[in-house]
Amino acid sequence: MTHSLSRRSFLGLAGATGLAAAVTACGGGTKLGAGEAAQSPAATFSGGEYSGPKVTLDFWNGFTGGDGPHMRAMLDAFNKAYSGRIEVRNVTRQWADLYPAVPTAIAAGKGPDVAVIHNDWISTFAARQVLVPLDDVVGALGLTESDFIPAVWQAGVYDGKRYSVPLDVHCLGDYWNAGHLGKIGLKEAPADKAAYAEALGGLKDAGVEHPFWMPSKWPAHLMFMSLVWQFGGQLYSEDGLRALWGSDAGEQALAWMVEQIDKGFSPDKVAIDSQYAAFKNGKVSLTWDGIWQINDLKTNAPDLKWELSPVPNIGGTPAVWSASHNFVLTSQAGRDANKMQAAKFFVDYMSKQSTEWAKAGMIPARNSVRQDPQVASLPQIALADDLDAFHFIPPLPGVGDVQTKALELAVAKAVLKQASPADALKEGVATADKLLADNKRKYAK
Repeated sequence: MTHSLSRRSFLGLAGATGLAAAVTACGGGTKLGAGEAAQSPAATFSGGEYSGPKVTLDFWNGFTGGDGPHMRAMLDAFNKAYSGRIEVRNVTRQWADLYPAVPTAIAAGKGPDVAVIHNDWISTFAARQVLVPLDDVVGALGLTESDFIPAVWQAGVYDGKRYSVPLDVHCLGDYWNAGHLGKIGLKEAPADKAAYAEALGGLKDAGVEHPFWMPSKWPAHLMFMSLVWQFGGQLYSEDGLRALWGSDAGEQALAWMVEQIDKGFSPDKVAIDSQYAAFKNGKVSLTWDGIWQINDLKTNAPDLKWELSPVPNIGGTPAVWSASHNFVLTSQAGRDANKMQAAKFFVDYMSKQSTEWAKAGMIPARNSVRQDPQVASLPQIALADDLDAFHFIPPLPGVGDVQTKALELAVAKAVLKQASPADALKEGVATADKLLADNKRKYAK
């Protein structure tokens, strides 16, 4: 997203803590009732055009920032092409508002028929029977794992069924001020721990008081997760019962973040969003942020000479936090056979518009699309040179609550110097393990 606040409002609240209450309200703490999620029989989607009576589909998404116009252009083209057969109504909400609203709205028949959600929400909604499978759509499109980053593809599978069609990948990148780095003789961003420290020291000596601001909140937790993977750690156990980010890798990751403040490269107590604003205003030399900021910098900082590189390899293994937007169909559409077919056709159409969507600053999820000449020259595509570097939060039902109530708070405590990295992580893991145990019961099949 090119609007940092709207983007942060999803990921900073990436579990939208109200979701559990919303799901409980509509399902009594269990899956949606059979009457609520019941689906009318719908013919298997074969890839042909929709031939049923005219239907109206409600399409929910959180594209409130600079990527919004690109999605609206794609929708306008669809509605113009299929006027008289399918009308898609665009409903755009902040991500943090969208997620908790979906289950209750669907139960009332007033939610989305089709939606875009992030990869780490797929398993949660699938477990609650909010979504319907899309295996036939994927089959009709001829989509296979070989044309996708494996982790993106696998995130769409829950309990042996596919619930999503991935649209893109978005990740952190290292934005750098070309003028600042030029003062110390660098034409490229430093790419490893030693080079980064040397560059920051040189920039400070060259008169940049604080060349690399370390946030305690957004996107600090995304930086932390990237570093945990770089130091060889993992976030959660495969069975989803234990938080693993309090390991030695986690301590090294968080210690490096705090060290940037101790060395004077960053001021302390950096206010939320101020590190990006400072970079945008030419005061910060390097900052890690999402690729959704590309269009914002192009539009709102036209005189800033900036470049974008992969986040540096601080821990020894290339790795970066990543996420993905995914098309999903809901159980609301599943109650109407015609809506189901129309929605599947809509997803088919939209999945073929990856080239247009790349102009929103996203990395197309499909390997083949990234090779399109129109796409290959875009600045974010260079971040996809090493597909193995992309790392995603595991697809565990309810993992968002664990992130917001445990991991993010632990990172903030350490960066704000309220606790040592080790103590902050120990406390956070204890909270996380309790939440994971609760989730295991809550989302039991």
